[in-house]
Amino acid sequence: MSPLPDECGPGRARGRSGPGEKGRAGRENAWWGRDARTILGRVFLTISTTGAPDRPATDLGFLLHKHPDKAQSFSTSHGTAHVFYPEASADRCTAALLLEVDPVALVRRGKGKGRGGAPDAALAQYVNDRPYAASSLMSVAMTTVFKSALKGVCRALPDRVEERLPLRIEVPALPAKGGAELVRKLFAPLGWSTVEALPVPLDESFPEWGDSRYVRLVLEGELRLADALRQLYVLLPVLDDAKHYWVAPDEVDKLLRAGEGWLAVHPEHKLITSRYLSRRWGLTRQAEQALELVRLAESDDLEVESVDNAVDETADTEERPVPLAVARRTAILDALHAAGAARVLDLGCGQGQLVQALMKDVRFTAITGVDVSMRALTLAARRLKLDRLGERQAARVTLRQGSLTYTDKGLRGYDAAVLSEVIEHLDLPRLPALEYAVFGSARPRTVLVTTPNVEYNVRWETLPAGHVRHGDHRFEWTREEFRTWADEVAGRYGYTVTLTPVGPEDPEVGPPTQMAVFTRTDQDRPDRDRPDQDRTDQDRPDRDRTDRDRNRDAREAGAARDVPDPHQTHEAHQAHRTHEKKKEAKAA
Repeated sequence: MSPLPDECGPGRARGRSGPGEKGRAGRENAWWGRDARTILGRVFLTISTTGAPDRPATDLGFLLHKHPDKAQSFSTSHGTAHVFYPEASADRCTAALLLEVDPVALVRRGKGKGRGGAPDAALAQYVNDRPYAASSLMSVAMTTVFKSALKGVCRALPDRVEERLPLRIEVPALPAKGGAELVRKLFAPLGWSTVEALPVPLDESFPEWGDSRYVRLVLEGELRLADALRQLYVLLPVLDDAKHYWVAPDEVDKLLRAGEGWLAVHPEHKLITSRYLSRRWGLTRQAEQALELVRLAESDDLEVESVDNAVDETADTEERPVPLAVARRTAILDALHAAGAARVLDLGCGQGQLVQALMKDVRFTAITGVDVSMRALTLAARRLKLDRLGERQAARVTLRQGSLTYTDKGLRGYDAAVLSEVIEHLDLPRLPALEYAVFGSARPRTVLVTTPNVEYNVRWETLPAGHVRHGDHRFEWTREEFRTWADEVAGRYGYTVTLTPVGPEDPEVGPPTQMAVFTRTDQDRPDRDRPDQDRTDQDRPDRDRTDRDRNRDAREAGAARDVPDPHQTHEAHQAHRTHEKKKEAKAA
């Protein structure tokens, strides 16, 4: 006779059902008295086994480290888990796990992640299916309640840990996105002789309503208890296709540990990996690569470490990815060099990162940064250390405040203008004003425009679905939308345009950033004037038209899109400033 561990209760002996076998048989404890059916109807999980003369079923208590005579409770991060035994005899033993979910704790700790932020829970954060259906909450509870059993550890009965037990596992309400057929596809290859997934009707009183998305799961077969628990730990949230917590990189290690011995060879390993990791592309790829190593090692009867030995741990040979901002500036500099530009405008220069890169190249003789934010220009001046530059170097750089939606004669005569991640910060109705100010009024020989590719957003692991990359972005375009806009602007203002990718190009969704290179078609015109000089009317292809005419055309072109009149806005602003000055003078 080997006693159970202390946590299973003092004096517990193998093959006995507690004090008074005769009184124990068929006796109901406080958890499942006269309302046993009601309680079991809410139980997430039951694990049953049968015994033999030399192997009593109550050994299940040893393997689970839970005493059959005691109803035990455990605190979890989102509620309380209870373990009790509806029946415990030498012939048959059943352990039940009941999880009481605290919906307030779930909302506070989940902070909208996973299921709490899903559309089907948007109207019911505090009243939902989680207290009644198995989900990732159950998996987390299992790691708390059955921690040693999941690891396959039992000091009292170490031999029984490796034995296959006749198990019957029931989950009364299991969310199954994919239906009963998917449930069978996931569990059948794992050694279960019986996989029963019965759809739960929406309402038995109204069969015409059809079935719900829940199934009643029954698994029967001979498996190691630890293997059965690990399979449930992984597949419950996979079938639910949601998690109540944020999926961090350490989830890959959890998946590989729980899936050891079965996940790598499972026919649906890709679906399991993707769903378990909440379809985070980077994590899924990392897990699949690890599983591929396991398959290769098993096929050659080798250890995984002996297969994955191409990296010298003593040397840093990893090729780190180039940051997107660096790749973008490199692409811009290459395009400027290809265009032969010497005098460059950085429109929307921000804190001066691109201006700083331009200053390091002596081929750029005149660099002007323009931004509407005076604070950004102040930070740019600090970054560039303008107050410490020599006279010759300082003469190359100019920072000026200005709005890109207004024409500015001081911006004419430059070789190239750069709009790096700028247009997406404008409201769409204001784009025609910017188009005219840059392509119609300033008219540099080359214009570079970069903007995010919204299709690539699905590859950003930390970016929630449907969100833009920056809170100030008014829009983000697909590749086709950007191409359409670029073609229209080029045709309207006498430019040709080519589109080039920036950053690593994904075969499905393209590059993270897209760049349009506009080249003016009237290259034979004299346009090498100094940046601070205006060209004469004879130098302009539309010399018979004034700036007011062209501004009027830009306003008319954007009228259908409710474009604000830049002149009216400017006049209103000037009137407001004059009024404020009069008030200040009167007060003085």
